[in-house]
Amino acid sequence: MKTRLLLSVFLVLIITVNSFGVEKTDATQKTEINRNLVITNLINGINSENQGLKVSSAYFLGEMKADEAVIPLMKILKSDDNEESRIMAALSLIKIGDLRGIYAVKQAIKYDQSERVNKLCLNFYRDYMSPKQLESNSPILISSHKSY
Repeated sequence: MKTRLLLSVFLVLIITVNSFGVEKTDATQKTEINRNLVITNLINGINSENQGLKVSSAYFLGEMKADEAVIPLMKILKSDDNEESRIMAALSLIKIGDLRGIYAVKQAIKYDQSERVNKLCLNFYRDYMSPKQLESNSPILISSHKSY
């Protein structure tokens, strides 16, 4: 009698644990699918002609640390006519932390035509480098032809 009871409890435990594992996997897959869909829509948003949509989409891509958005954000940083779009692209690239994007922000410090964009990119870059500098005890090296 005790053996049957123990066997029954054991089987119920195994079934319960297995069913939770399947649900967790399904939830993880759904979350990943939703994230990919959101990122795709936000990338479409940064390619829009609507400046508000472009800037807010760039902001959320940075918040999500969407590596998929690095190249489109670099394109905005390099060639968009609107300062706010370039600034938000730089901030998002710093938040994402991809080395290509960090390099693009560093280049914008030197070569962007807007003094405002230069200064904000410099601030973003310094904020990004500060923790890394503390870890390595190395100075931040930024060569710029402009003085701030």
